[in-house]
Amino acid sequence: MEREKTLALLKQNLKNNNLIKHSLAVEASMKELAKYFKEDEEKWQTCGLLHDIDYEKIKGNIELHSKIGSEMLKDLGFEEDICQAVLTHNEAHGIKPETLMAKALYCVDPLTGLIVASTLVSPSKKIKELKVENVLKRFKEKAFARGANREIIAKSQELLDLSLEEFVKIVLSAMQNINEELGL
Repeated sequence: MEREKTLALLKQNLKNNNLIKHSLAVEASMKELAKYFKEDEEKWQTCGLLHDIDYEKIKGNIELHSKIGSEMLKDLGFEEDICQAVLTHNEAHGIKPETLMAKALYCVDPLTGLIVASTLVSPSKKIKELKVENVLKRFKEKAFARGANREIIAKSQELLDLSLEEFVKIVLSAMQNINEELGL
C-alpha cells in the first residue's frame, strides 16, 4: 500500500493529533532501522505507521490493544509479518517478538516517547538540538517519562544487537529528520 493511502488509513482510525505524531515518529524510526539492517524500508515504515491503529477503538483497554489492530490489518490484507509485529509490540500480551522487524517495533515504541519527553523539557524544546547524551541522561531518571518502559528500550542490546547509545542515535536522528511533522 502506498504511504499516502496508509497515512489516510491511519487518520481514519486515529483522530488524536498526539497519537498521529507518535505513529509518525515510530514510522520514521522503523524506516531508519530498516535502512541500518538492510531490510525492506517500506514494509518496516508501514508497520511503524500503523502499529497503534486500534488505539482509539480499544478505549483504554490495554488487553485489547494490538490484538484488534493486528486483526484489522489482517482483514485489510497486510502481510502476516506486519500483523505479527503489531500484535507483539504490546508487552501486555506477553508474546515474544520473533522477527527483526517485530523486535525493532517492540523497542522503538517506548523510545520515541522518551525522546519526545526529553525534547519537551529541554531549554529550546527543539528536537533538532537534542543530543544522544540528553536522552541517555533522562533514560537513567526512573521518575522521568514513566510510560517509556526502560526495560524494553534496553532490550535493543539483546534483541537488535545495538548498544543503547547506538539505538538512541538512530531513532533520534530519524525523529529529527521529521521535526516539523512532529511539531518539535
